[in-house]
Amino acid sequence: MTSHDVVAIARRVLSVRKVGHAGTLDPMATGLLVLGVGAATRLLGHLAGSDKVYAATLRLGQSTVTDDREGQVTHTTSAAGLTDDAVRAAVAGQVGALQQVPSSVSAVKVDGRRSYDRVRAGEEVELAARSVTVHAIDVHRLTRPTPDLVDVEVTVSCSTGTYVRAIARDVGAALGVGGHLTALRRTSSGPFDTGQARPVEEAAGALGERGSGPGVLGLADAARAVFPARELTAEEAVALGYGQRVPATGTPGLHAAVAPDGRLVALVEDDGRIARVAVGFPAP
Repeated sequence: MTSHDVVAIARRVLSVRKVGHAGTLDPMATGLLVLGVGAATRLLGHLAGSDKVYAATLRLGQSTVTDDREGQVTHTTSAAGLTDDAVRAAVAGQVGALQQVPSSVSAVKVDGRRSYDRVRAGEEVELAARSVTVHAIDVHRLTRPTPDLVDVEVTVSCSTGTYVRAIARDVGAALGVGGHLTALRRTSSGPFDTGQARPVEEAAGALGERGSGPGVLGLADAARAVFPARELTAEEAVALGYGQRVPATGTPGLHAAVAPDGRLVALVEDDGRIARVAVGFPAP
């Protein structure tokens, strides 16, 4: 399934058009996709920038046109001579602040068109490097599926916008044998992880039937998980509901402004001595 497919399933099960997601997953990837339904779609833009964690398998000894298993193999160089220590050192070289060049078949837009659409149309595409941060890569296991290939199972913790496919490609390049990605699973996005998640049909069914259930978070709970909470008085809740300003929170950044009844009223941000509404959530 593509991320668009997942959204379409949720819309069908819920009979609701207003459904979105926070951060696209490649079609070959599995794992966590955070959806917003109804008013919760207003949170999604603030969730997409969260750090991510992935479980992945890098294959050394082959390069592909897409930097993953779905693309045609372009080069094969035996990895038989690689030691485990050399592989671990090359992986460690991908940790930190990086200037990373996305795969040419990524969703990055070039003059208004997706890069992968241009590649599929036969165009040559060269993408500019972008700043990303890889916080950690833990190597769990190295195996040799054939004498000439090495598979490396890793967990990658990184900033948003990081391409794990590019990490596989660049590790292979550093070792002189080429590399690509054979498996990718997103296990967490910001404060949310797969332990909280459920298949989309199950989660959407629970939301539609009972308004809550496994795989479902209420709007206020989701906002509290991402932002520090600003507990409002009843008077402040009414004021913010009219778009008025309230006294400053006292700390920088967005805060989830929650009414005494537990309802999310707004995301607010300090502006001098007052807090202004950045995103409002009108009472139903």
